[in-house]
Amino acid sequence: MMRDALAIALSLLCTALLAGSATAAQPAPVKAKKAAIKPARYHAAGMPASAARFYALSYGVDQMSVKLAESGQLVRFNYRVTDPGKAGALHDKAATPYLLDEKVHAVLQVPVMEKVGPLRQAVPAEYGKSYWMAFSNKGNVVKAGHRVSIVVGQARMDGLVVQP
Repeated sequence: MMRDALAIALSLLCTALLAGSATAAQPAPVKAKKAAIKPARYHAAGMPASAARFYALSYGVDQMSVKLAESGQLVRFNYRVTDPGKAGALHDKAATPYLLDEKVHAVLQVPVMEKVGPLRQAVPAEYGKSYWMAFSNKGNVVKAGHRVSIVVGQARMDGLVVQP
């Protein structure tokens, strides 16, 4: 009984070795480990038009975008002012802006440089001009494709997709 099992194992081993030498030029496929995180079924497509209209009416801004800087260490939020009175909330120097990423539970702030000051434009808003603010992304926590929220004082813009 033991001898039969040993003979079968030896013949399987020889067969495997012969099959392996015939395809030695091609690497053997590696069994993939089960991924702990499944890939997302749905991909972020951007902000719906109804949300863009809401933010234009509520906060006086449009053409909002969130992009990673080249190194990924900064996340830049751009917007264009359509109503300077309503957009004043985004330009308040006393209000601290935050970028929230609920997927990775991250809260990013605008860094303050020693000689430059905060990396944001806090001048009075003018109609038709584009403005920006940059958030520190140490450790590249926020990645392209994540949905984030921008909070400045009472103003909150949800559902912005981070672009690469």
